[in-house]
Amino acid sequence: MTFTEPAATPLALLLLGQGSDAGSERGVDCPGDLPPASDPTLVARATAAKAALGQRVFVLGHHYQRDEVVQFADVTGDSFKLARDAAARPDAEFVVFCGVHFMAESADILTGPDQQVILPDLAAGCSMADMADYQQVVEAWDVLRDAGVADVTVPITYMNSSAAIKAFTGEHGGAVCTSSNAERALRWALDRGEKVLFLPDQHLGRNTAVLGLGMSLDDCVVYNPHKRDGGLTPEQLRNATMILWQGHCSVHGRFTASNVADVRSRVPDVNVLVHPECRHEVVLGADLVGSTEFIIKTVDAAPAGSTWAIGTELNLVRRLAARHPDKRVIFLEKTVCYCSTMNRIDLPHLVRSLEALTRGEVVNRISVEPQVAENARLALDRMLALP
Repeated sequence: MTFTEPAATPLALLLLGQGSDAGSERGVDCPGDLPPASDPTLVARATAAKAALGQRVFVLGHHYQRDEVVQFADVTGDSFKLARDAAARPDAEFVVFCGVHFMAESADILTGPDQQVILPDLAAGCSMADMADYQQVVEAWDVLRDAGVADVTVPITYMNSSAAIKAFTGEHGGAVCTSSNAERALRWALDRGEKVLFLPDQHLGRNTAVLGLGMSLDDCVVYNPHKRDGGLTPEQLRNATMILWQGHCSVHGRFTASNVADVRSRVPDVNVLVHPECRHEVVLGADLVGSTEFIIKTVDAAPAGSTWAIGTELNLVRRLAARHPDKRVIFLEKTVCYCSTMNRIDLPHLVRSLEALTRGEVVNRISVEPQVAENARLALDRMLALP
C-alpha cells in the first residue's frame, strides 16, 4: 500500500440573501421560486444566464457534484483548488461555488473585497465540518491548558472545517491542511510543538500520522467533545502526540475492511484505491491511498484493461468510469453512497442563482465576518507557505 500525498469570537458568518432564504443560516426555509426539477428548459436557461453574465461570473464545481451541475463549471477540483482558483480570478464579480458551505467560506476569505461568493443552496453543508463546533474547540483548548499541554500543542485543521475553526487555528499558531498536504502540515506543526490537535477528521489525522510520519496508534488519542474533558485523562493528553478530534466524513467513514475483502474476492486483479478520510483498517487494506486529485490522476494514468475499486463519493466514481471505458472502474461498496449535502446543489438551484444575478439580485451570498476572516487567512497562508 502506498500513502500519498479571540477567546470568544462573534458569529463567524453573515449569510446575506434574498427571497425566502434570507436570514436562514443553512437555508432551512424552502425557497418558493425554484424552477421545477423536471423543467426541460433548465439546461437552456442555465446556458443563457451564464452567457448573459459573461466574465462577471465564475462557476466552480467540486468533483463530487452532479454531472448536471459540473457541465456549467468553469473549473472543477477539490475544495482548496477551487478556492484558490476563485482567488486567481479577481475580475469575476460573482463566484458561484457549487460545493458545500465551508468551501464557499474559504473562497470568500481568499477572494477580493469586491467579489461576492454565492452558494446556490444554503442547506449544502458538511457533516464533518459540523462535528467541530467553535465553542467545543474553545473548551477543548481549556482542557489542554488544564493538562499543561496547550503551550506545546499546535492546532491543524482540515480544509473541511468552518471559517470559525480555521480562525481559531490561525489565532493559536496553527495551519490548515488538505488531504494531499496533511503530512507536510503535520511535520511543520511538530517542528513548532510537541503535539498536534487535529481537527475535525480523526481518520485523516490518524492515517497521516501512522502511515506518513511513522507514528504508532498508541501515539494517538481521540478527543470526544461530547464527553467531559473529551473522555481523556491529563496523563493521556500528556503522553499523546496526536490529539484527534472525534469527527469523520459520512461518505468515506462508511467503507469497511469487509468491503475491501469482498471486492478482492469477487473481482480478479482489482486495485483498491481509497481516500485517506477512510477508516484506518480500510486504508491498511488498500493498494493506494490519496486525495481526490490523486485518485483522478491515478485512474487517468492507469493502463487500459486495469480494474479499480474506488472508495470515495459516487458521483466522482461514476464520472471516472464514464471517462475511461477502456478500464473497469467500480465502487468499493455495493450500495449507493452520494454525499447527501453536496448533492443539494442541483440544476434548479444553479439556475435560480444565475438568473437572479442577471436581474441584479444576489441570493445566498456567503460573507465571513472580517475578524474571523483575518484569523482564518493566517491559517490558510501558513498552509500556502508549506515547503
